[in-house]
Amino acid sequence: MNKDWHSGHFCCWQCDESLTGQRYVLRDEHPYCIKCYESVFANGCEECGKIIGIDSKDLSYKDKHWHEACFLCHRCRVSLVDKQFGSKVDKIYCGNCYDTQFASRCDGCGDIFRAGTKKMEYKTRQWHEKCFCCVVCKNPIGTKSFIPREQEIYCAGCYEDKFATRCIKCNKIITSGGVTYKNEPWHRDCFTCSHCDQSLAGQRFTSRDEKPYCAECFGELFAKRCTACAKPITGIGGTRFISFEDRHWHNDCFICAGCKTSLVGRGFITDEEDIICPECAKQKLS
Repeated sequence: MNKDWHSGHFCCWQCDESLTGQRYVLRDEHPYCIKCYESVFANGCEECGKIIGIDSKDLSYKDKHWHEACFLCHRCRVSLVDKQFGSKVDKIYCGNCYDTQFASRCDGCGDIFRAGTKKMEYKTRQWHEKCFCCVVCKNPIGTKSFIPREQEIYCAGCYEDKFATRCIKCNKIITSGGVTYKNEPWHRDCFTCSHCDQSLAGQRFTSRDEKPYCAECFGELFAKRCTACAKPITGIGGTRFISFEDRHWHNDCFICAGCKTSLVGRGFITDEEDIICPECAKQKLS
């Protein structure tokens, strides 16, 4: 120490026992006997709890210390000396045990992500690059667009094939617009009259036997016909009509064949194919 002592004065800095002829340890330029040094400065082992003496190798990690023989994986007990290891909740683990117990896992195959493995992430889920694929066609998504549905991932093409709204008539995908009729989707151009094929989108129409018809075709095909004008009585738009003995008239057509006055709400008399008011009937009989 480049200093001189009487032999009786070269003592332990802690207990004052003579160090002449004894092993000692210098600490901050002060000599300590082995016993004092270990009691004051030596670290305790995290594994066995005993002091790590000067004759033992002290292995440390994050302010924790171990004997060389105690530096073991918490799970499989293999020595971690000169090996890669990881720590979790104050415990140390070999690489394999750490990966098995704590490493994040792929939502596709369930295997862990090894160091350096490329990871594809979406929200709280993650996949190996090869596992991040469409659930239908199995092709890797990569940087292409995709659509998540529940817990599955779909490429755009497969999603459209499986879930997109399709026209009930042509079975092609409806990308915009569209018409709903009887809870079924139609393209606007496909929603046409079942007879004349004219578009019904935005037009008045009615149905017969679950098929849609424009007002004109419905009247021509199915409506009653007015006895007076022979035109269809469709009822569309609230048109009122009058029936009598299997004959039908528009409200405006239900008039006296003689004086042409309206007979709606009045008494009338049939004269072969005609209907006449009581006054005209009296004149005809007189």
